Amino acid sequence: MKTINLLCAFSLIASAALVSSKAEQTNNVAGIQTAKTNSVAEVAVINTTEGTMVVEFWPDVAPNTVANFKKLANQGFYDGTCFHRVIKNFMIQGGDPLTKDPGKEAMWGMGDPGYKIKAEFNDRSHTRGVISMARSQDPDSAGSQFFICHGNPTFLDHQYTAFGKLIKGDDVLEKIATTPTHPPDRPDKRMGVISIKIVPANSVK
Repeated sequence: MKTINLLCAFSLIASAALVSSKAEQTNNVAGIQTAKTNSVAEVAVINTTEGTMVVEFWPDVAPNTVANFKKLANQGFYDGTCFHRVIKNFMIQGGDPLTKDPGKEAMWGMGDPGYKIKAEFNDRSHTRGVISMARSQDPDSAGSQFFICHGNPTFLDHQYTAFGKLIKGDDVLEKIATTPTHPPDRPDKRMGVISIKIVPANSVK
């Protein structure tokens, strides 16, 4: 299981590391728009077994990361996954395709979309509700796994790619983040992601 040390206390599980040059190449292989972002403001509607969360994106500071997340969501990549790692007052982590199969629970946290993307560290702080990319020790090893901050882990700033923030569903974040867990930070009850849909921002009320 790939983990990362966070203040020697926490770890975020993501995918295997690749060097920066390969990460740049895979952006194009994966079909991610790198030159410009969609001019229409869009949000992600994350439908979970505990309710719905809505995320606004920050393409101004993490354009390729936003484009990758949207591409995967539009492909249905995240549908049927779950938040497999939950640490109260820290974060909830999801986006691993292996979590679609309960029989592969021992491998949860190791999945990815088959490629990595280059990090886009920026000045947006990791505060409650911020969504950011999980990774392994190589800065350019993120792929599909993400986490949503429950506490204010600002020690992650400039080390992980923050790319958006919750604008609705803080109560759902609270419900998931405070659910009972067992080692290794696994929820006792499946915190399922039914779907993640990318929709125009003005269509969400």
